[in-house]
Amino acid sequence: MFPEKLKKALRFYFITDDSAPNLSPLNQVKTAISAGATFVQYRNKSFSSEFINDAQAIRDLCKCNGVPFVINDNILLAKAVGADGVHLGQEDDPPLLARKILGDNAIIGISVSNLKELAKTDLTGCDYIGTGPVFLTRTKTDAKKPIGLEGLEAVIRAVSLPVVAIGAIDGNNASACFKHGASGIAVISFITRAANPIQNALILSEICGCPPRPHLELPWNDEFALIDTLLEHTPAKNAAEKYLKIPPGDDASLLNNLTNPVITTDTHKEGVHFMLDWQTPQEVGQKAVAITLSDLAAKYAQPICLFVNLSLPEHIGNLFVKTLYDGMVSALNKYNCALGGGNISRGTELSIDLFAVGQGQENLFPTRGAAKPGDGLYSTGPLGLARAGLQCLLKKDTGFKQLIEKFKIPIPRFDAARALATWRVTCTMDISDGLAGDAGHIARASHVSIEFDLKPDQFHPELITYCEKYRLSAEEMILAGGEDYELLFACRPEVFEAIKKTLPEAIQVGKCVPFRGRYLVNLPPGISSFQHGGR
Repeated sequence: MFPEKLKKALRFYFITDDSAPNLSPLNQVKTAISAGATFVQYRNKSFSSEFINDAQAIRDLCKCNGVPFVINDNILLAKAVGADGVHLGQEDDPPLLARKILGDNAIIGISVSNLKELAKTDLTGCDYIGTGPVFLTRTKTDAKKPIGLEGLEAVIRAVSLPVVAIGAIDGNNASACFKHGASGIAVISFITRAANPIQNALILSEICGCPPRPHLELPWNDEFALIDTLLEHTPAKNAAEKYLKIPPGDDASLLNNLTNPVITTDTHKEGVHFMLDWQTPQEVGQKAVAITLSDLAAKYAQPICLFVNLSLPEHIGNLFVKTLYDGMVSALNKYNCALGGGNISRGTELSIDLFAVGQGQENLFPTRGAAKPGDGLYSTGPLGLARAGLQCLLKKDTGFKQLIEKFKIPIPRFDAARALATWRVTCTMDISDGLAGDAGHIARASHVSIEFDLKPDQFHPELITYCEKYRLSAEEMILAGGEDYELLFACRPEVFEAIKKTLPEAIQVGKCVPFRGRYLVNLPPGISSFQHGGR
């Protein structure tokens, strides 16, 4: 999670109370999130396997409402239930072990009571600190001596990480914690032991500046109702009327006759092709459609219709699916592509499978195997941006907006495809695996060797700035990068000069020569193809 996003999420931090007499942990969380809580920690000192369903139900509720969810102390439980992270005490396993087990994107917090404890704590791998007790608390029987607001401020001044104040926080002292520099307040008994829990929670939400959620989003549980909701907003109606005799909603759709049908398929899995920490559901939907249609652009095919199968884990809510679908509809409308149908099923992970149909050109179907010695190798635009954008997200560096946008919202180059088709370029593919990987595909299919020729004056300015900042090679970023979704094509140099008048951003990246025993003859050592979901 990006630091600024995490700091905002820590503002109203709720911790469950396994000993509360009148309110179960799940109902505690419902109360807190309804009031506006922005972060939840599941704490159960007497946890055993019989409580696993409680932890999973709380996880689902948090995920449906976009609230980070961590487990207290137990790294393996956090891993087992798919929590967003773990909060550790001084006597627990070290944060670096938690990071190794839970991964780079997990949220790792640690308790630090005072400056003396801070001095002996290795914060490597930590994202935030919980400090207290600030005031005298009776919720934790093993609580240490209160440090007061001065002790809280001393810890805050000594660290760069966000600090959450904990220990008898209530409506009377919460504001003081913020005034002394706390990024958030952690509360337990002021909500769980209150005569009116929701009223107390609302008091805190107002102090924290966190708006209530009057309608909690719950996990999806009705496939047919969800499908009916999605079909209420059918995309690209003009395309649907033109190409679909029977629209979605029946057992199958019936397409009008296509003279040159072009078909492609793609899959997008959470944790492999996208991360919801980085992308909104709408952005995920847009990208899934765009990169599937990019294959049609590479074949000069006009998009006709798309079929979508969604595999949804239990913690996904109806609103999430609708927002995901809104992103798909936005992309389908942009490229005038109809929705042919699809399916929704339950699964262990979020997965989007897409099947696209296009109308191909008459007597022109470009392939990877049509490159010839003497052809130049060209790209319809600058490369390496998406790979750098992915690295920005991994580094949590939001300063390179064009790079991040290129990774998050690719654009299939139908405009470039029209120009290439006009000049009847017969060797084309989209660049999804990086220049080295996709040039290798062309070289193998055409049985030629390719010599790269990358000119620094053609590198994108923001890519150069990024590489200078992190002391990276822009050339290697371009060769090994992926997911740019420009078109890679081979043609005679004189044809390229004519194409460049229509596509001024097009660049030469190499040339095709007779096969010399290796397909890529001057590839720097250590360069390999981009792996989707890799780093």
